[in-house]
Amino acid sequence: MKQLLYFKHHVLALLVIACGLVACTEEIDMSNRYTFTEYTVLSYLEENEQFSEYVKLLGEVPISEVSSSTVKQLLSARGAYTCFAPNDSAIHLYLDTLYRKGIIDTPDWNGFRNEKDLDSIRKVIVYNSIINSGEAKGVTAYDTGNFPSEDNGNFEVSNMNERKLSVIRGSVNKDSIYINGTSPIHMQHRDIEAINGYIHEMLEVIAPSNETLSDMLLQWAKEGEMKYVVMAKLILACGLDDTLSKKEDPVWRELWLTKQVEVIDPADRFGTEKSTKIELPEHRYYGFTIFAETDDVWESEIGKPADEITIEDVKKYLVDRQAYPDATTDDNYTDENNIINQFTTYHILPEKLSHDRLVVHWNELGYDATQKNPQLTIPVMEYFCTLGKRRLMKLYESKESKGVYINRFPKLLNGRGEFSTDNGYENNNHESGMFKDIRGNAMTANENEGIRVENNVGGDTASVSVINGYIHPIKKVLVCTDNVRNQLMGERIRIDFTAMFPEFMNNDIRDLRDYTYDRNYLFPTDHKYFDNIDIMEGSKFYYLSGWHHNWLNYQGTELNIVGQYEFTMKLPPVPKAGHYEIRYGIQVVSARGMAQVYFGDNPNALPAMGIPLDIRMGGTIWYNGTSGSDDNPNSPVGWEPDTSDPGANDDIDKHMRNNGFMKGPANFSYLGSTGISNSSRAQSREIRRIIVSQDMDPDKQYYIKFKSVQESPDKQFYMDFLEWCAKEVYDNPVEGEDIW
Repeated sequence: MKQLLYFKHHVLALLVIACGLVACTEEIDMSNRYTFTEYTVLSYLEENEQFSEYVKLLGEVPISEVSSSTVKQLLSARGAYTCFAPNDSAIHLYLDTLYRKGIIDTPDWNGFRNEKDLDSIRKVIVYNSIINSGEAKGVTAYDTGNFPSEDNGNFEVSNMNERKLSVIRGSVNKDSIYINGTSPIHMQHRDIEAINGYIHEMLEVIAPSNETLSDMLLQWAKEGEMKYVVMAKLILACGLDDTLSKKEDPVWRELWLTKQVEVIDPADRFGTEKSTKIELPEHRYYGFTIFAETDDVWESEIGKPADEITIEDVKKYLVDRQAYPDATTDDNYTDENNIINQFTTYHILPEKLSHDRLVVHWNELGYDATQKNPQLTIPVMEYFCTLGKRRLMKLYESKESKGVYINRFPKLLNGRGEFSTDNGYENNNHESGMFKDIRGNAMTANENEGIRVENNVGGDTASVSVINGYIHPIKKVLVCTDNVRNQLMGERIRIDFTAMFPEFMNNDIRDLRDYTYDRNYLFPTDHKYFDNIDIMEGSKFYYLSGWHHNWLNYQGTELNIVGQYEFTMKLPPVPKAGHYEIRYGIQVVSARGMAQVYFGDNPNALPAMGIPLDIRMGGTIWYNGTSGSDDNPNSPVGWEPDTSDPGANDDIDKHMRNNGFMKGPANFSYLGSTGISNSSRAQSREIRRIIVSQDMDPDKQYYIKFKSVQESPDKQFYMDFLEWCAKEVYDNPVEGEDIW
């Protein structure tokens, strides 16, 4: 069954599509219609008879639920539109499909049983066929040369139905292209350039499924025909179907539609750049990612057909291998302390990650995301908190890995231990070809090689995409073993601030690299948008993309809170009990301020951590609140540039650590820069501050609070990344912490 074209066999499924449509608060300005002799997207479609049905639909569908302008008017105006226009045969084929599924009574427009069903299907065809890249100068529509290069890769910009479309190229004929895996583009009639976009003739209607992950899992568990029957049984046994049915926060949507939350006036934008585009999210979507063992894995491990494998079979398999030894083994699978619950929830992340967004590549040393086909360089790691009993999962990709892996722990050429420069190795942080030794109970002898996240186009190694998430296949059994926890504790954990808030990825805010203008956001503090942060009213909470300024930020982006701020964040868990440092990454500029740091496990009574944090102070630069800065080579920070002597560099690092400072990491740089001398580590304004040093427990929820200690309403609290580092790493007498 083609899941991407699946429709429920009842009318209600048709109606929900209209709930997630893009809203627009302005009518189309018809004075902007082109009067040149070249074609607009609309005029081209009108001139070609094979699009007569589609053109009619464009005139019948409004731009949004709050606009009376039609999509037909939209495509005649200025803009950058990518139009996947179904020809008449494609639309007739789609109507015939609806007829055969029993959704309409005859295979034509007269077969609809009521006007609501008819209106819903019109919107399915139109909204899913158009990507509007915006009206900002320099933004372009997509020709095939600018389609995602990776199979199953998503377009960065959503379509008018707020869905990300994916691209698959033919395995035999690479010129054949399918949108969402099932809808082919005409081999000759593509890349038709209009003055306001591109047209691609479609041989089938693009109609993404409106099913949720919960819908899919319920269907698979009942029918026993798909490749994830065992995972479906486990998820349903844990009572997670309600969670995985969530699509959108209706409260936020209502607030946005009724203008109870509004973006700030253009005159009050962040900074002084009047061209800065500040947006307010229209939606607050939920999303999930499931990494699922395919049924053939379970059949091999347990020795039964997938449809005969029971929850008890999986439980016995886990108990026999001493997985989750502290978990309960009764039949209360909804309890997060239960072994089945712990096993299952460790497969699920509370954010929607397509395969090409599992790891965010931007400015790791030597990588340049602005290039058409940038080449991977050093490893990039993302750390996420799973559902259920909170545990860390590491997603990893590098030049050498040739794919994304879960919990991969290679030995890196990091200038330490056996790979020191004294032993003749280059300190470049690439994989060595060797993996770390197993520490504690593991599922397999080669567990540290990690579990590959498959991404083939067809068969049982193709990802599944639905409206609220993805299922990515894996070919090994995934367990958060004692070895995994020990390995995570044995490495520095660096997390971009945006990765701590699932809403950034679920609502297409993080990693907007296809936009050629600044797409920044302001989030209100009087209405909660993020689950993991509480912000005092009156503060201004910004997301700044930075991706077209070549800022020296980790992964390009930053968060900024401005004003007399006070905010408290939930933190991800540590992997194991022990003593940890928390470090705060800073890029020092004069606009920064000072804040008191508080930390603990009781958000209502957090103790202060030392004296206020002055984030105007860099390695040799200390901004004194004026437009200038003090160049201070005798700074108490202790920063000095690296030398050719590794031992001398270590002495500088030790001196800085004694003062609570560290140099910036060597792993990221300005886009495309190579060599440690061009990295964040070499910049005196890029530093890390050690803000917490405490014993921490993985089963406790910790919070961190920052409170302004200045009266100025304009000072910024800058947020780029945090690091967690166990004492066994930063105070290791045998192999010191590396510079990366």
